Amino acid sequence: MLVDKIHTVHTNHTENTMVDFAKLKNNRSSNFEKLNQELTKIKSPQAGNNSNQDDRFWQPTVDKMGNGYAVIRFLPPAGEEDVPFVRTWSHGFQGPGGWYIENSLTTVGEKDPVTEYNNELWNSGIEANKETVRKQKRKLYFISNIYVVKDPANPENEGKVFLYKYGKKIFDKLNDLMNPQFEDEKPINPFDLWEGANFKLKIRKVEGYRNFDKSEFDSLEPLFDDDDKLETVWKQEHSLQDFINPAKFKSYDELKKRLYKVLGLDGSVARPKTTAETSAPWDDEDEVVTTPAPKFKEKAKPKVAAVEDDDDDDSLEFFKKLKED
Repeated sequence: MLVDKIHTVHTNHTENTMVDFAKLKNNRSSNFEKLNQELTKIKSPQAGNNSNQDDRFWQPTVDKMGNGYAVIRFLPPAGEEDVPFVRTWSHGFQGPGGWYIENSLTTVGEKDPVTEYNNELWNSGIEANKETVRKQKRKLYFISNIYVVKDPANPENEGKVFLYKYGKKIFDKLNDLMNPQFEDEKPINPFDLWEGANFKLKIRKVEGYRNFDKSEFDSLEPLFDDDDKLETVWKQEHSLQDFINPAKFKSYDELKKRLYKVLGLDGSVARPKTTAETSAPWDDEDEVVTTPAPKFKEKAKPKVAAVEDDDDDDSLEFFKKLKED
């Protein structure tokens, strides 16, 4: 009887898995729409999670000159998840009391003490305060599941599924493929196993920073021609929800205590005078560079308009076309 029960459970699990994978293939069109719906949310604040020392994550290797090359495939949503990426924000800066390297609560739509403090500094109208804000600004990251097609520096990674943490420069290339600029270009879902494309990651060092401008998508083709192999890859994906789970973040009070310790602040310190409330354009959208200690690119002038506003407009236009079709 026990053997029969085990056989029944195994049979039911197999059938359910086949149904789920068939659902993934058949619902690609609606999944693509959900993906684009998520792109329209880019305008709202969100925050980063620390992937350091997590062997689930893959990062490209660069040589002494700062050059690197790899081929990866962005994968569709894992399990019952609807979107194949999460958008995150984090802070990393040094003060008199040490390093502040924390996830920002703005990831989950909550108030964050660093953001509030930066607002006060920015609205003070004092240039020195603005310069401090630029050093303490949020950093934007995305996390997706990927399949490593080619990794010359670490061939043992090839044929495996990893999480990949990347910045806005690479995300823009994904968005450009889904929202082409010209009428004769067909929107493509780069996260699709059947009708997506491999991504050739080409890294150069420009002015001391990693540059991904040469990276590009290859021609459209299935990751494999065998659905069984595709299903095997899909089953190896990692859930992304933990990275945007409020329970995984430190509380506001914990972060504020850490912030005050790092900056050497206490209750007796006068808060900066503020002018009219404005939206401070200090968010950092530079690409991820893994180093022993964070380095920050200072800019002579802050951005006046947030880049993501334009991205939202492109996404909304794509939605309109989908409805018309």
